[in-house]
Amino acid sequence: MILPKFVHTRLLHPLKQFIHDSRAIGIILLACTAVSLIAANWGSWGEAYRSMWHISFDGSAGHHAHLGFLSLPNSPLLVINDALMALFFFLAGMEIKRELVCGELASIKKSALPVIGAVGGMLVPALLFGLFNKGTAYMEGWAVPTATDIAFTLGIASLLGNRVPVALKIFLTALAIIDDLGAIVVIALFYGGEIVFGYLIGVIAIVALLWFMNKRKMPFGWLHWLLGLVLWYCMFNSGIHATVAGVIFAFMVPVPKLEELELKFHTPVYFIVMPIFALANTAIGIPENSLQALNSTLSWGIIIGLCIGKPLGITTACYLLVSRKLAELPSGTNWYKMIGGGLLAGIGFTMSIFISTLAFTDTKDQDIAKISVLLASLIAMLSGYVWLKRKGKQKNIE
Repeated sequence: MILPKFVHTRLLHPLKQFIHDSRAIGIILLACTAVSLIAANWGSWGEAYRSMWHISFDGSAGHHAHLGFLSLPNSPLLVINDALMALFFFLAGMEIKRELVCGELASIKKSALPVIGAVGGMLVPALLFGLFNKGTAYMEGWAVPTATDIAFTLGIASLLGNRVPVALKIFLTALAIIDDLGAIVVIALFYGGEIVFGYLIGVIAIVALLWFMNKRKMPFGWLHWLLGLVLWYCMFNSGIHATVAGVIFAFMVPVPKLEELELKFHTPVYFIVMPIFALANTAIGIPENSLQALNSTLSWGIIIGLCIGKPLGITTACYLLVSRKLAELPSGTNWYKMIGGGLLAGIGFTMSIFISTLAFTDTKDQDIAKISVLLASLIAMLSGYVWLKRKGKQKNIE
């Protein structure tokens, strides 16, 4: 199928931009994580650093600060996770919409492999986590090992150069986008609070108004942004996680506007919002008996889920589809490289850490989950890199 020139020159531009920058994004996130972990464990300063992210704006212990008639996030960490991360989800939502319009998800034939691969890559880690944690208080964290970090996955793939075919990078991008969509659905359904129907009706009314404005082909401008802010506010107070508002608003962006907004938000989201997220959410005090703390069903469920469940689920699902001739492997890709791609997809980082903050109310459980995600992501990075690089050397010798 030959895509229109508009699609080639505009809508696919943000994808090329992202692949180009993915190494830099990964390096910055790694650096921020290292800085945050060091600061959080730097003697007497460590406690102050960890505490500053949890300072209550109104002196209460709740999630909502009541400032006049407004109800807003009640600490720097909540501002980051509920408000700034809505920008990340807005960008992710636009990526999903673009892929549905003209990318790897634009037709059933093109989307079958990444969609089924993503489903397998979410189900198997969740099942493995459940096997380790069935009947324990940790079962709330079943979704933690189901996520793939698109920036790190593509960053490591980019470091490998032509050992990773472009078609496999595009497959991994589409898979990670579907993975994000799955995570968004999980967050909306399982990790919200008690539903407040008044605010939920407000959300529905704003979405209907945005849809009507698009139907009337009103230029996308300040009124849309104002409604977007109100949409976020209603979502934050509705009991559904506020970041879901970012995705919903993204789907209200007209198709011709997608490229402009993706490129505008790309740099601030990946080079400002995500580093701040990494600094705040990896401010973890590592206990002296850290090895003992990590030797728990929670840790093993996350590590096995990401490092084994991800590649197993993705590769098995894709193999079943390809063997029945319902889909084809990405161009220039064999099953060895697909396994390598599956290993890289075990890099959970951003979304897995984010889900950890939602799944557990106890700070110690959150910290163990986050450290487990970091350890599993490091293992996935190294194993995927070594796996794909080794095969590349053998092929060059031949």
